[in-house]
Amino acid sequence: QVQLVESGGGLVQAGGSLRLSCAVSGRTLSSYVMGWFRQAPGKEREFVASINWRSSNTRYADSVKGRFTISRDNAKNLVYLQINSLKPEDTAVYYCAARSFGIFTTTSTGYDYWGQGTQVTVSS
Repeated sequence: QVQLVESGGGLVQAGGSLRLSCAVSGRTLSSYVMGWFRQAPGKEREFVASINWRSSNTRYADSVKGRFTISRDNAKNLVYLQINSLKPEDTAVYYCAARSFGIFTTTSTGYDYWGQGTQVTVSS
């Protein structure tokens, strides 16, 4: 089993920045892909970014390229999502997810473990 706990969300003005963290515990992650998804009210959960734990290769949704950066800290078992130039449309609950198969996917059903989410609210 893998446990994921997100933190770092909050209320921020448009143009601001946040860094979300995902604390990972329970299993060695060297073969995993870690992902961030978000879900806005009334909308489906959507892929944001993912990172291969071993290679650090990354993937991003087109809508966030250039503003979001995913990274991981092996020593601390943390995954980060740096969010810059926030927009009101970035308002959502952000979820950390883990996929036990090391091939990238953008579909939420491809991930095996999920955190409880952290709220990001961007005011205009």
